[in-house]
Amino acid sequence: MPKVTRPANQKGDFLVDYEEKVFEDVKAEPGEKALVTFHTVAFEGSIGFVNLLQATRLQRKGFETSILLYGPGVTLGVQRGFPTLGDEAFPGHLNFNNQLKKFMAEGGKVYACRFALQALYGHGEPSLIEGIRPISPLDVLDCVLTHRKAGAFILDTWTL
Repeated sequence: MPKVTRPANQKGDFLVDYEEKVFEDVKAEPGEKALVTFHTVAFEGSIGFVNLLQATRLQRKGFETSILLYGPGVTLGVQRGFPTLGDEAFPGHLNFNNQLKKFMAEGGKVYACRFALQALYGHGEPSLIEGIRPISPLDVLDCVLTHRKAGAFILDTWTL
């Protein structure tokens, strides 16, 4: 049987070359836009949180960045907490709330579909994190088309 002779990994060890960057660090040209759409349920996988991080990164690269929450995506934008709103029941429990707040604090815009909010998930507008703009379900497609017309980079986030 083969024997492992390498010492066990230790805290502080590097397992990969994290400094090498293969592609140029692309920055937005003045006026460039980005839109990240979310049709995914909060906590039903990593894609929702990962693409919130991507939206923040696009914003920091100089893109005028917007987030569109529609369908189950509105679940990313509702206030959370337990036992009361804002209380973090376990580490990471408020990661969506905190990341959206950070994104908006850095100038990002967030829109949430009113139809999905009420008809699908039983929430009213006061359930949304402060700063999220509720929109008509008729605005969902027009939001995407407006960004498309502006030549925006569009990242669609889908699960289900």
